[in-house]
Amino acid sequence: MRHKVLSKMGAQRTFAVVLETGEEAMECLSALAKEQRIFAAQITGIGAFSEVVLKYFDWEVKEYLDNRVGEQVEVASLIGDVALDPSGEPSVHVHLVVGRRDGTALAGHLGSGVVRPTLEIIVEESPAHLRKRKDPQTGLALIRLEN
Repeated sequence: MRHKVLSKMGAQRTFAVVLETGEEAMECLSALAKEQRIFAAQITGIGAFSEVVLKYFDWEVKEYLDNRVGEQVEVASLIGDVALDPSGEPSVHVHLVVGRRDGTALAGHLGSGVVRPTLEIIVEESPAHLRKRKDPQTGLALIRLEN
């Protein structure tokens, strides 16, 4: 993973992040957030994966189901955020839409993705920190806005 600060204004930074063939996207994004102490940010990106695990939250059983895609796919849309999890560590949450060779699309939470040939990401940090709290109804750590 390579990254570069594109701009810095006060406590707000914008990073360009480029992942290369074989790198795992969620590992790289989580490492960047910890290394750069990013506690609130928006993430966008494009690129491709040789394989990806999309996750779907099953409301009835309150757990994520894995949808494994073992083929080359294009990242048509990648959006997400960084917020502090209940332990105070940065937590990366990404949703994406990937396109297959035949033009069909699949979507979900990004569980993991092996990059091929590239994944180009912009991370726009916010000076205000977002915090996640455990939601008793779902068991998920969700962003809660403080007054």
